[in-house]
This record gives sequence, C-alpha cells and structure tokens, in this order.
Amino acid sequence: MLRVHFTGQDLARTRVAEGADPLWETALSLQILREDRGEPALAAWRQHAVRHGPGPLRTLFPLVPLRGYFPDFLTPYAALEGVEPGLEAVMRTPRTRLRAEVALLAGHRALPGEARGIGEGEPAALRQLARSLRTYHHLAVAPAWPRIAGRVGADRALRVHALAQSGAAAMLRTFGPAMRWRPPVLEVAYPVERELFLQGRGLVFVPSYFCRGGPIALVDDALPPVLVYPAAEPEAAGSEAAGHAEGPRSRAYGGGALGDVPVPAGVRAGARAAVRR
Repeated sequence: MLRVHFTGQDLARTRVAEGADPLWETALSLQILREDRGEPALAAWRQHAVRHGPGPLRTLFPLVPLRGYFPDFLTPYAALEGVEPGLEAVMRTPRTRLRAEVALLAGHRALPGEARGIGEGEPAALRQLARSLRTYHHLAVAPAWPRIAGRVGADRALRVHALAQSGAAAMLRTFGPAMRWRPPVLEVAYPVERELFLQGRGLVFVPSYFCRGGPIALVDDALPPVLVYPAAEPEAAGSEAAGHAEGPRSRAYGGGALGDVPVPAGVRAGARAAVRR
C-alpha cells in the first residue's frame, strides 16, 4: 500500500491535470502493447501501433518493461506543457539521475548497450531516445488521441466538479475503491509498502487512458508529486462528466534541445497535437 500524507497546505495545492499527459500515455502504452487484452479498441490500436511504430521499440522496450519499474526521467513534470517540453526535459536530465535510474532498472534485468549509454548521458544515446519517443508517440499514440482525450476529459470533469463544489477532501473521496481517503492520509492500492510525504507541495492527479492497473507514483520522492491512475470509462464517470470531455489541445513542436531530432516524414499536423495539462 502507498500512503500519501497530506497537510492543509497540500490539500490547497492538490489538483487534477488539465488533460492526458503525452509522455505518461506513451510510456504506459508500451506496456499495454505487449499485453493480451480482449478490449476491441485496444486490439485495433495494438495492430496499428505494431504496424506503424516498430522502429523505436528497439530503444524503448528495454527501458519500459512489461511489468515493474521504468525510469522516472521518461515521464518528466515538464510534459504538463506537452510533448516537446517533455522531450526537452528528458534530454536535459542530469547525468547523476540518468545513471541512478538506469542502474535501478539494470538491477532487475540485463540492458543493451544503448540503454547503458543513456545512463551515462551520452549525447548520441539521448538523441536516439528522444527520436524514438517522438516517433513512437506520433505514429502509435497520437492517432488514438481523440479516444484518449475523451476518456481522460470525462474522468477529469467528475473530479474537478467535486473539487470545485466541496473541496479537495471531497474530491479525494471520488477515487474509490483503489484509493481511500482517511484524513490526513490517502491510502492507495500499491504493490509495495511505501510512504509519500507531500510536505506542502500538493499532488497532481493524472487520469490516464493506458494506465490499466493500479495507480502509479514516481519512485523518487524528491520529484514533484504526481499520481497517475486509470481514467474511468465515460459511462462510469457519469453522463454530465462525459458531456464535458476535453479534446486535444494543439501545441507546436520546436525548441533548441531537439533541433536535430526531426519530426517523422508524413506526420499530419493533426497528429502532432499534444494535450497540455
């Protein structure tokens, strides 16, 4: 179980992300891609992803295994602003963090040389990582964005309504059964025993389409606290929430850090959209 400890200041600073996080969806979809799920929508998506995005998988699969830990640097807080700021943050991850997180991953499985190069902060390896994340996101995840944004938006509407009407404590009571609010602690179903003290930073809840297990928190408690959880089906979120589902918000690509990482040829402008949370 994960126990998240709130103060009054944390409750005041707790919020729900403005939309689906593109890099969390990208990372979690890499796990779903290898699962045998019977959902028709996921089956169609999986066929598309395998057909159109196989190239980047050689780089990404070793970093995001089917089960368990994957590095926090793949889902930076900067992705709140979209794909491009998120990728720039990935490339600017301090070498000490890269080394520590890749070493933690290597403690569970053997890694190829390219992954070890990422851990050492080698510029060529980081450029390849950014290129792979971008290409896979555009070719495999972005085409499914209307479905992703619809489910996340419906879930978010439910949480934001509770927050606006009755405050953070009331919103925290909407997350059952995987999360149970026992003031001042949120008890979260989790595979390991863990305590997370927010210490006045608040918490960002991130509803996710591709999060299909229990909620997920970053491993490093020093990073800005986020809790990613499975977005409810629109029907489960309620008809009023479904009516307020948010569509994708466009965001242009650019930025110095990725100046030499090209956008894949043939990607339509609509497929370049990212949701800003």
